Amino acid sequence: MWVYCTGSDSPPDKGESKKDKIPRIVIYDYKNSRSSQCVNEYLQAYTGYVQVDGYGGYENTQTTLVGCWTHARRKFTDIKKAQVKGKTGKADWAINHIQKLYRIEKEIKDKWPEEKYKIRQEKSQSLLEEFKKWLDKSVQHVPPTSSIGKAVAYCIRQWPKLKRYIESGELNIDNNRAERAIKPFVIGRKNWMFANTENGATASALLYSIIETAKANGLSPFDYLKLLFERLPGYSGDMKDLMPWNCAVTESISKG
Repeated sequence: MWVYCTGSDSPPDKGESKKDKIPRIVIYDYKNSRSSQCVNEYLQAYTGYVQVDGYGGYENTQTTLVGCWTHARRKFTDIKKAQVKGKTGKADWAINHIQKLYRIEKEIKDKWPEEKYKIRQEKSQSLLEEFKKWLDKSVQHVPPTSSIGKAVAYCIRQWPKLKRYIESGELNIDNNRAERAIKPFVIGRKNWMFANTENGATASALLYSIIETAKANGLSPFDYLKLLFERLPGYSGDMKDLMPWNCAVTESISKG
């Protein structure tokens, strides 16, 4: 199950919609393969930014890939968990440095994209340069097959993508948006039978897309589905008017 997301995964606050111009959308796309051909078929000629994890299949797309600092940080936190209590090392330095990048993101969370871009250029850029120098130095002094060696090598391979998030205020430091979006599907798969046919899997992907997109826009999934069932028969208007992020729909069936 492939998942594609745009915008935030939480309902917009009052006044926030002016800052966040990207619709909150979650699309699940079932394919019977993890081949890069699947994502190529979906994205087609799209050449814009796509935030991804380290899966190599995305390299075959025409997109501009943006890396995920959560995945990079996890390489070092896994090492720290295995460390002798009280002992410090290279993993600690990396974790602390990455945390500085995340603190900046926390500070600029509610700012306009233009402001985010400016602050990242002023503050995050130098931190990224310092981290890259540390990586280049460390790779010469750690065994390549060791845990820390693999973590350092991963970051170096991913570096062009990891540093790219500061190019635009509309990009994120990680792809946690997609990681959170796939959780409802994963939880469901573990608790009940997912599908025993490809048609069933495709139908599930469609329903998950509708429900999770409704939730991301602050709508009650039940009320939104009810609205669709009532309006769609014989509907001849613009389908955009029934999208979950449409203001008229949102105001009429918002949660609470």
